[in-house]
Order: sequence, then C-alpha cells, then structure tokens
Amino acid sequence: MAEGFAFACPACRAPLERVSPELYRCPQDGAGYACIQGIWRFLPESRQADLHQFLVEYEAVRSAEERGSPDPAYYHALPFADLSGKRPADWRIRSKSFRVFVERVLAPLERLAGRPLKCLDLGAGNAWLSYRLAQRGHAVAAVDLFVNAWDGLGAQVHYPVSFHSIQAEFDRLPLCDAQVDLVVFNASFHYSVDYEVTLAEALRVLLPRGKVVILDTPLYHQESSGVQMVRERQAEFRQRYGFPSDALPSENFLTAARLSELEGALGLRWQTIRPFYGLRWALRPWLAFLRRRREPARFLVLIGQRRYPPAWSKRCSAVARPS
Repeated sequence: MAEGFAFACPACRAPLERVSPELYRCPQDGAGYACIQGIWRFLPESRQADLHQFLVEYEAVRSAEERGSPDPAYYHALPFADLSGKRPADWRIRSKSFRVFVERVLAPLERLAGRPLKCLDLGAGNAWLSYRLAQRGHAVAAVDLFVNAWDGLGAQVHYPVSFHSIQAEFDRLPLCDAQVDLVVFNASFHYSVDYEVTLAEALRVLLPRGKVVILDTPLYHQESSGVQMVRERQAEFRQRYGFPSDALPSENFLTAARLSELEGALGLRWQTIRPFYGLRWALRPWLAFLRRRREPARFLVLIGQRRYPPAWSKRCSAVARPS
C-alpha cells in the first residue's frame, strides 16, 4: 500500500490526532471525525445542515436518472464502457478525456517522480477515477459529499483495489499542507461556489511542483452562452423534477477570461489540451451558428501549475495513515 495522507481539521486546519483506528480528534477544538463503513466523515454537522437542500436535490436527480448499478462490472468498466446502456454518449466523452489525461499528464508525472504519486480525486462520485489511479499503484483519496452505495463514495465496495474515501468539501479539505502530487477535479469543478477559493485550497495541499487538473467542466468563449446554458438547465429541471436544482450557487462553467483571472490571482500557469471527441462533436459549433443557437460547451483538459513554487513550511510532520 502506498503512503497515506496527513489529516487536518477541516475547520481550523490543525493536524489531527488519531485516538483509535476509526477516529481522529482535533486537539484545538475537540471535534471528532470518524470512519463509518469505510468512509472518513469530515463534513461537520453544521455544514451538512447548510448543504442539506443541495444534497437532497442532487441525489433526487441522480436517482431519477437511474445512475449506478448493482453489478460491480458496471463500475469496473468505467469510463470506457457504460454497461447499463443508459448514458453511453456521456461516457464516450469521459473516456476520451481520461485517455488524454493519462497520456499527457499522469504518465509524464509518473516517469518524473519515479515513485507512487499521492492523488486527490475531487468530486469522485462513484470513485471510478480513484479506482483507475489506485490500479496504477498510487495513493489516492476520493473526496465527495455523497456517500450512497450506487453513485457516491459507498460504491468503493465494488472495487478490488484500496483507496481512501473522504466525505468533505472542496473548500475545506481535511488535509495538511503541501503533501499531494496531483489534484484532479473530476467533472466537478463547476460545482464550486467560488473558483478562486476552491483552487487556493487545492494549491494549499499540493506539493510546490504539484499539478491541478480540471476534467470535463463546460467551457465557453462567451459568458452569455454559459448563462444561457444554466437557464436552460434550470427550466428543464423545473419541468422534470419540480425544482431548478440551484440550491448551491455554483459558478457552473468556465470561460477563457475567467481562467485568465484565476491565473493572475493565484500565480498559476494554465496548459490546455483539446481531446478529439469525433467529427460530429467538432462540427457542433458550426451547426449551432447556422441554426442561430447558443454556442455549445467545450470540454478541455486543463492543467494548472504554480509559476513560482513557494517554499512551504512543514505544518504536518507526522503522516496519519487511514485504514
């Protein structure tokens, strides 16, 4: 098993003390964080209350869409095949993004490091990406808010390799500073309420030369196109589910201008890779223009790295190894 992760209090960031195999405690505020059914619960009760409406609505939508499967083979096949047959087009996009990520980001990092990497899978969902990373021998923490067994972290039971499952928020990662090689936002970055805050937190836990990768978040040339997309989705959800699914005031999409703002504010350097999703996908912008419709979203692989890696102080000297 690869090296574990050093845990910190999500509220005050003090290094946590392990008081039993399935419990950590904060030495400053006394808060306890338990491992329940294999998932470390780092979402305080106060935050669960704040997020309750979002959690209920999101799970209701995913359930109505018949996500997940009782068959472990379904999870083992992702992202390359959707054995449920319900969303093959979505998974074709995800699989191509993943292949580009492996070839252009992960494999070069593996060669450069010459050791197992420490990786965060943020917005892990059913943790298929964590499974793929763990298969390659890396230490992986799958982070998500949802813990159900069909579409959340509870799906870990279907995988034949081990990784750490952590219920937590992007903006309050329960990890000590400067310990992770790679942070991946797995079709999840657009759920952030404030991109600058979310990326700053990812950079906090990254090693100085670590990389942050954004996969499968919608990107538009024009902000107005993203705003229109959100309106269309909210109208569809109201009609189908009875609510607009906007309980969490997320940013929802990216633009080149927003990326440039984040680059300047956080001292980042972005690299963008455009996967080829097929000729029909490539023609979508032209067809939208001819039909006078809003521009369709693009899905790029975005790699962020600090321009000037800081000299991090070692706030967490002891590595806490979750079981």
